[in-house]
Parts: sequence; structure tokens; C-alpha cells
Amino acid sequence: MGLVPLTYRRPSHARAPSNSSQSSLGGEKGDVSLRSGRSCSSAGIPPALSFDKIMEGGTCPPCTIRDFMNYLMYIEHSAENLQFFLWHRDYVTRFEQVPECERLLAPEWTQAQEDEAAARIQKEAAEKMRRVQPVEIFRGTDFEKPALQGSVSVANDDSFSHFSTPPMTPRDRDHDSLYTGSNAGSNMSGLSTSYQSLAGDAYVAAGVEKPFTIQPFRAEIDRVVATYIAHRSPRQLNLSSKEQKTLLHALSNTTHPSAFRSVAASIESNLRLQAHPNFIRWSICNANPARVTFAWCLGIAILLSATVAAVLLTLSRAPRGYRALAAIGWVAGFATVMAARKGMCVVLHGLHHRHVRPWEFFEPDFDSDAETGQKGEKSSETLETSNSYEEEPWIVKYDKRNIIRKVFDRQVWVQEPALRRVQDTIFLQSVLAGVLFSGVLVGLFVGVPGGGFF
Repeated sequence: MGLVPLTYRRPSHARAPSNSSQSSLGGEKGDVSLRSGRSCSSAGIPPALSFDKIMEGGTCPPCTIRDFMNYLMYIEHSAENLQFFLWHRDYVTRFEQVPECERLLAPEWTQAQEDEAAARIQKEAAEKMRRVQPVEIFRGTDFEKPALQGSVSVANDDSFSHFSTPPMTPRDRDHDSLYTGSNAGSNMSGLSTSYQSLAGDAYVAAGVEKPFTIQPFRAEIDRVVATYIAHRSPRQLNLSSKEQKTLLHALSNTTHPSAFRSVAASIESNLRLQAHPNFIRWSICNANPARVTFAWCLGIAILLSATVAAVLLTLSRAPRGYRALAAIGWVAGFATVMAARKGMCVVLHGLHHRHVRPWEFFEPDFDSDAETGQKGEKSSETLETSNSYEEEPWIVKYDKRNIIRKVFDRQVWVQEPALRRVQDTIFLQSVLAGVLFSGVLVGLFVGVPGGGFF
């Protein structure tokens, strides 16, 4: 385990990978990047905290798979990506263990077949758009009547309220009891029938035939389609219409893992290049927002107090050397502000502690989980549950806590050694910056002639 250099910079906030980045995954350079877990977007991530290391279970809290899942669930609201990634990785392993005679029923989906299906879908979509009449574009909207009358007038201002509401995400929608955790384990035959029905509707909507039913894992693939792929599914992946239809076309022909080739590569790219760097950046913060704000205010107050003291000493008859005492406050204040700027509290860091996350606060088994880090990730054990968490009791309970209690929330030990070393480096950088800053101010104040007013 190497040391973190003083020139270390934490990962910058990563945005979603561009299409060009995702398309490059098929090349040699992209493959190396995916296998190593390192890329230009992953600068500032130690090898001990790499994506592959976390997925292999080689990290400690707060950087385990469960912590990563909770981050995606409650912070980025994209837990379905990691859930699908973990399922697909396990599915590939299990498919390879199927007897050869059964695997022959599900032939590999080649890249040529995928390109052909994608081209056909794109061509059909273009032909459909050419056949659409201008009147049909406005059908069902407030512009339908003006369009039919050939008028170019704009509807009144109230009509624009229909376009200001963003489309609902899966977590915003009401799902039937099929996807609720309370009913996930009951009436399995009914669940199987419902999944087959929902998957069948998805295939029909994509314009493909219902799949070959005796292929291995066909029932599980139906569940995955109904959970991740179908429109308004509980964990719907962020796929374009073309990607969705191409995938459904592949799954209607085979259950081979190669059918997920493009979607799996896109999801893995998003996790490696965006979610993982953002997770490490977020994990470096050891304090909650209330404590960080408190640290900002405390650091600024210390800086102002030290500056006032230096001004008073300069205006007094005290010897010049006494003005250098203000450097103590400047170093402490500037180091506190610099650390708070990166989400860290120097007091918590001195103990190598971090605040308990709000969703961990009210878990009855959190203490044992925090010690071992072995509990499975939340909401990924079954395919039936959605990622909606708005009804979880910890939200109301945590909101009721007053600001003072949040500032002095419960603390736990930072177990991951690599993360502690990163925090040590950031703290040392803050102290050195404070020393440099205070040295400049001391030189200025000591060089100014004394006022001798009192």
C-alpha cells in the first residue's frame, strides 16, 4: 500500500460519459480501461479503492459494495445500474455452468446480428416518422385544435403548464403489489405469470415475437425484462428507445449473456467513469452538511479573531514579535476552512471518525454491519423490489432532528486504510496551506510600524 503524494487531488465531479467514450469501449484502449478500472475520469483514486477492488469485496467501510449501493440509492438515485451490473456478472457465471446440451438452445448473439437489428430498428423508426402527418404530431395536446384549423396562433399561457412537468422516473410512479418488498415472497406462481405477461407486453411493444420458452434461464430473463427493460418497470434502466428495442430483439432470440453486450458495456462504463469517481469523492467527506457548515463558520470566526488580534497588537505599543502570535489562529482557521471546503471536519479527522449516514442512523443492526461490512447491499437481493425510498421511516426521523444534534451526530471509525491515508493527505495539505497563508500575513503585520495608540 503506497503513500498518497502531497500533490494529491481528490477526484473531480464526473458527469455521464459521452457517447464517444462509451463507443470506445469496444476498442483495445477502452477494454484496458474497463479491465483496470482506471481512466482519465478516475484520477485521484488510489488502486486500493479502484472499482474492481470494491466489486471484489476487497475494501472496508465506508467503501464497500453496500456503501456504494447506498450512495447510488440515496445520493445519485441510480442504484439500478449497480443492481443490473451485479446481476449480469452473476448471470454470466451461472450461464457458463449450464450443461453444453442446454447452452446450445441459446446460441451466442453476435455483433453482426446486433448491428443488423439496430439498423433495421433505426430504418423502421425513420419510415414511421416520414409517415406521420403534421396533424398527428399535435394530437392529444392543447395545440391540436389550432393545428387542425391551420392557425399559427399560440395557445394561452395556461397551456404551457402541461409542458413544465418533467417526466416521471420509476421511483415516482405507483407500482402494483408485484414490485413491493412486502409481497415479494408470496404467490410465486402468480409472480411468474405476471412477469411473463409484462415481459410479453414489452416484446410486443418492441415489435418482436415472443421468445423461445425452453431456453435456459428464460423465466429469469422475463423477470429481468419486466424489472429493468420494460417501460415503467420498477428499476428501469436509462436506455434509449433504439437500445431498448435492440436488446428486446436479441432476448427474443436467445438467453445467451451476449444479448446484453451493448447494454452491459454502457452500464459498466457509467459505473466506472461516473458513479465510482463520484462515490470516492463523496466518501472522502467525513462530516454531514450541518457539521461542514459549522466548520466553515468556525474557521472563518477563527480567521477573523486572529486578524482582529493582529490589528490590535499592531496599533498598540506591544513589541513587533507579539504580532506573530496571530499566526496560530491563522493556521488553525485556514486549515479548518480548507478542509471544510472538501467536506472534512478536522476534529473528526483527528479521531479518524466519520459521521453516520442518515440512512444508517436508524438501522437496528448497523453496529454489527459497520464492524464486518458483510451484509448484502440494500434493495438488490430480489428483482421484485423497486428503488423508491421516500416512504422509509428514517427520512421523517432524521428531518425531525434539530441542527445541534446533526452537528454532533453519532460517529464511527473509518475502517478503510486507503481512505484514511487520502484524508491524512488532504488534512496535511490544508495545514501546509494555512502555514503559507499565515506566513504571508505575519510578514505583512510585522513589517508595519506600530501605532502606539495604547
